Parts: sequence; structure tokens; C-alpha cells
Amino acid sequence: MEYTELEVWKESRVLANLIYKVSQQFPKVEMYGLTNQIRRCAVSVSSNIAEGCGRRTAADTIQFLHISRGSLYELETQLFIALDQEYLIKEDFESIAKQILKCKKLINGFINYYKKTK
Repeated sequence: MEYTELEVWKESRVLANLIYKVSQQFPKVEMYGLTNQIRRCAVSVSSNIAEGCGRRTAADTIQFLHISRGSLYELETQLFIALDQEYLIKEDFESIAKQILKCKKLINGFINYYKKTK
């Protein structure tokens, strides 16, 4: 199966698109700060899933899935900071938090799948 067919990759793209949409509202002074960092994290999730799927061994794939999962936690923390700074309204935060949780569950399931194939 091609990585572009995986639900985990598709849902991580949904997350990235949500992040790009809400971060457009962040102050211009944050363009090279929090806005850039949040976007890089969001892109990192799907990118590392793709790179992991392109690796030859299950161990390599798992390593990149762990990086992807780490990016989700980093992104979640940055969103808390954006909420604290009032760059993000609570409704948007909660919507994105649900998508992050969905991605975490899917990545964890994918990691467990690859651990069984190791």
C-alpha cells in the first residue's frame, strides 16, 4: 500500500491544513517565530510518516513514526502557548486538539502494527 492511501497520513494532512488556516490569523510579529514553528511541526507529522514508509526496515519506519508522534506533542504544546497568548480562540484550539488526538491514536496503532512485523 502506498503511504498516500494510509488514513494516518491523510489525517495528518487535515491537521496541517487546519494549522495553516488558523495560523494565518497570528500577529505578523510571529511570522518567523511561533507561526513558523507551528507550521513546521504540522508539516513534520505527515512528512515523517511518508519518509518512514519509504524506509526498508520496520525498525527504520518505527523510528520515523516516533519522530512524527513527537512532532504532534511539540505542536500541541505550541498551540497551548498560542492559546495563552490569545492568538487562537478556544474553539479553534479544541478542534485542532481533537485532530491531534486522532493523529496520535493512528500513529500509535501504526507503530504497534510495525512492531508486530519486526
